[in-house]
Amino acid sequence: MGKAAERRASVWLAGGTRRGGRGSGQPSGLDRERITEATVRLLDAEGLAKFSMRRLAAELNVTAMSVYWYVDTKDDLLELALDSVYGELRLPDPEAGEDWRDQLRTLAGEYRATLVRHPWMSPLAGTYLNIGPNSLAFSRVVQRVMGRTGLPAEGMTGAISAVFQFVYGFGTVEGHFYTRARSTGMTPDAYYERAMETAIESPATAEVIGEAKEIMEARGGENVADMLERDFAFALDLLVAGIEAMVTRAHRR
Repeated sequence: MGKAAERRASVWLAGGTRRGGRGSGQPSGLDRERITEATVRLLDAEGLAKFSMRRLAAELNVTAMSVYWYVDTKDDLLELALDSVYGELRLPDPEAGEDWRDQLRTLAGEYRATLVRHPWMSPLAGTYLNIGPNSLAFSRVVQRVMGRTGLPAEGMTGAISAVFQFVYGFGTVEGHFYTRARSTGMTPDAYYERAMETAIESPATAEVIGEAKEIMEARGGENVADMLERDFAFALDLLVAGIEAMVTRAHRR
């Protein structure tokens, strides 16, 4: 693999932290941190599809070429933004003596909340290598917490995938739901009720939606956020119980 291809693999493989560098005299008043913060703000406000280097430059009140003093490509900048939001996760200390179940629930809840808060995060997390410092810190804590479960080493990656691919999917769909509700100018609760009413009025969907509505009502909850929280907590309990069962099975061998 050539140097150019390796550089494009990840901004974190570019040979050090770049602070500007196409010559000397980079624009004053800018640095990577400020550019990354502005990128996150724009992505939150306008979404991934509308993001561009030109739009970012306008937000920063500089020319587009000024941004290129600090990053080589738009992909580099998106990767920096992605790692930045991984830095928002509050990570438990695996050595603190807290029960691994509680720490796993904390990690899952933090990851879910970040995916919902930044809906653009999920497509980027599946696009880049995710080897920035904040992402690696998250991965390290996940591995160490999972290592305290008692699972055999050969089951670790499967258990991590089961929990965090679930969280990824749940948080992604939840984030899309809230984004869609905001785009209509409705509250999440009003949007949910309108969607259910519309679907149940159609002969093609009424039976399935009617059955689903009965199930969803049975779980309880005063609003959409409460219902989602109940679903997430119960699903996570199922996964924790599955890990416990697999640990018991491994010890019986």
